[in-house]
Amino acid sequence: MGESLNGLKRTHMCGELRENNIGEKVTVMGWVQRKRNLGSLIFVDLRDRTGILQIVFGEGINEEAFQKSDNVKSEYCIAATGVIVKRESPNRGISTGMVELKGECIKIFSESKTPPIYIKENLDTDENIRLKYRYLDLRRPDMQRILRLRHRIAKVIRDFLDEEGFVEIETPMLGKSTPEGARDYLVPSRNYKGKFYALPQSPQLYKQLLMVSGFDKYFQIVKCFRDEDLRANRQPEFTQVDMELSFVEQKDVMDVNERLLQRVFKEILNLDIKLPIERMPYKVAMEKYGTDKPDLRFGMEINDITDVVKNTDFKVFQNAIENGGSVRAIRVRNSSSMSRKQIDKLVEFVKDYGAKGLVWIEYREDEVKSSASKFLTETDTKKILNRMEAVPGDLILIAADKNKVVLESLGALRVHMAKETGILKNNDEFRFVWITEFPLLSYNEEEKRYQAEHHPFTMPMDEDIQYLESDPGRVRAKAYDIVLNGEELGGGSIRIHDTKLQEKMFQVIGITQKSAWEKFGYLLEAFKFGPPPHGGLAYGFDRMVMFLANTDNIKDVIAFPKNQNAFCPLTEAPNVVDEVQLEELGIGIKDLNRDN
Repeated sequence: MGESLNGLKRTHMCGELRENNIGEKVTVMGWVQRKRNLGSLIFVDLRDRTGILQIVFGEGINEEAFQKSDNVKSEYCIAATGVIVKRESPNRGISTGMVELKGECIKIFSESKTPPIYIKENLDTDENIRLKYRYLDLRRPDMQRILRLRHRIAKVIRDFLDEEGFVEIETPMLGKSTPEGARDYLVPSRNYKGKFYALPQSPQLYKQLLMVSGFDKYFQIVKCFRDEDLRANRQPEFTQVDMELSFVEQKDVMDVNERLLQRVFKEILNLDIKLPIERMPYKVAMEKYGTDKPDLRFGMEINDITDVVKNTDFKVFQNAIENGGSVRAIRVRNSSSMSRKQIDKLVEFVKDYGAKGLVWIEYREDEVKSSASKFLTETDTKKILNRMEAVPGDLILIAADKNKVVLESLGALRVHMAKETGILKNNDEFRFVWITEFPLLSYNEEEKRYQAEHHPFTMPMDEDIQYLESDPGRVRAKAYDIVLNGEELGGGSIRIHDTKLQEKMFQVIGITQKSAWEKFGYLLEAFKFGPPPHGGLAYGFDRMVMFLANTDNIKDVIAFPKNQNAFCPLTEAPNVVDEVQLEELGIGIKDLNRDN
């Protein structure tokens, strides 16, 4: 049976003890990392969330403690009391490596079976096993560091926003289902049978109501929910740093967030971010990088060479140009080591992005080779190389198709090539950029109507309001994303606060007045009572932690995440519920195999 504390108090954390503690009598508590029995001496490495401390139990010090220490095994939970002494054989690999605890007393609180996973750094084992035994996975030092880091980041954010006059206000988890791009998670109501709450995809409408309420500056670090297909940086439940401000323009929201990011990266990584952060219009980002999330840590920009090749006899180029498309290229430096097989694989890579193929020109000291050498004259090739400012050792990759296909395929290819050629290897640079002037609307070919790119409450740019009805696709939004190393870190917009403009916006995207009131009536009603000009921004907090913790998997920064199928191997959620619960909710399950 496990022993109890019986008044015993922990005096120090394992990882805190140093040479200045020599001679002190201390009590430490934690889990056994390992035990070594050398006959007359037994060494126990004890671990808590601060680190590892070596404890030595010897014959002649305390016989009872010596005997008990021989019974402990890995992951037993124990306490040890004794005096800190200088270690005869220092271990400079751990922070406490100059000292050890000379054990005089040991308590075994609880025993442990042999763990199904190793409690060690950088564990390489099946992810579902790690998630099934997440409480053991979280004992690992690297996981504990990440979650402590997450705590620190949240504290820095809260402290900064508090200094800036923001008020932290919680918004409801149980709300009304509204269309916001992804499927809602629905919660049935027992009191209102046949009706459902929805878990929030974001606190968007509530925070706008808080602006009507006169709070001026609101924020919260809040759980959000989206029922969508998962990937490495998505989870069904995730955390946002959400904020909204009144009486502001776009530059005001961007300014306070630049200073917030500057504070976070300084306090967490001791990294100085130079302000202001670069601004880049959406159109420029798409033309130069093929994405609205450009990675600026390397060049390899997309160049439009349509004018250079428009008079060639190459049908691939001619067909693209005649169909309103373009011919564009990127230059890959120092690619002479790439084999023909590797280059051929790039053709298959761009096909995943809709491109029919890829033309390449290899520029070497002694010759120029091209996959289109039969169709391009030497003069044509030289013109392309000149436009691309190519030098020996460069590889030119060219796509010809509709603009959307060309930009998306080359945008993805430039990032792929940066990884393939090692440009991003060991690159710990942080390159921020604001992407601005997003399209307000996009045309949905299936539904034959325009739809909001961000959400229907986004303010159009003042000079574009005149085109809202006559040329909706031309209208730019007062929307902005903060991008870091090719990933969207956060995004927001200035909101519409004028009722007539809001009505016009609904008309343009095909939402009738009746439908608008059914979906957003409470917000529209609130806007009859003097709404202020307002705008805001939300960060993906988990993604921010991923960057600061240097991991590319969102599951590493969440204590109890779901797997790629939105299933929790630990709790086995989601799962079936009792028939009684379903009856209380007025719900019947149709064609369900209860064993699944």
